[in-house]
Amino acid sequence: MEAAKSSPAQTTETTKRNQETSPLSRVRKDCLFFKTSLQEVFCYVKAWFIGQAKKATARNEREATEADQQIWKMQVEAADNAEETKKRLDKSM
Repeated sequence: MEAAKSSPAQTTETTKRNQETSPLSRVRKDCLFFKTSLQEVFCYVKAWFIGQAKKATARNEREATEADQQIWKMQVEAADNAEETKKRLDKSM
């Protein structure tokens, strides 16, 4: 009879599983992922505009190359931040 009772660990797992499959939880998670993706796109666009402005005002080829490098660096940072945020969201939900 005691074997039929569920242990606290099993109850916690079941509760967690039910929370993960809840429609409201899933919608919330999807919305947060979408928000993160939009922020990433915004950072890409921002990097592009900043880079284009710096390239337009560059006095020589070296400054233009530095502007290109800054664009790439900002885009990589945006992608890394978005990936990190998505991993954190995935673990928390």
